[in-house]
Amino acid sequence: MKCPICGYFDSKVIDSRPSQDGNSIRRRRECLECGRRFTTFETVEANQIFVTKKDGEKEIFDRNKLLSGVIKACHKRPVNAELIVTEVEQELHNQMRTEITSTEIGELVMLKLKEHDQVAYVRFASVYREFKDVDTFLKEIKDLMKKGK
Repeated sequence: MKCPICGYFDSKVIDSRPSQDGNSIRRRRECLECGRRFTTFETVEANQIFVTKKDGEKEIFDRNKLLSGVIKACHKRPVNAELIVTEVEQELHNQMRTEITSTEIGELVMLKLKEHDQVAYVRFASVYREFKDVDTFLKEIKDLMKKGK
């Protein structure tokens, strides 16, 4: 690790511990040239995921875009949208795939929402599945009620 003070390319680790968020390692280092101490953080580099949209176009997975849709579905509901998106994102990374379809992501979100809140699930499904009329809504709600019994 290059020293930020003198630029020397060698240092020793004095102390290592998990960071407060638990997603990285905080390391205290000492430069072997000037003796000054500095802190570095080490994190795991997540694999980049590409999303293939319905029209065939590919784009990089955007957590904020997904979060926006889930927040709308969870509006005024007792659901933590951030948690839902984190669960979905972790599952995507755990699959170790570099490419996934938007349909697969949508189905995964609906599965997570169905576990947490049926109203948020129906809201998300209505946009995701492009419900055309009230009958489609009613059918989805009846299916939910059947599975809930």
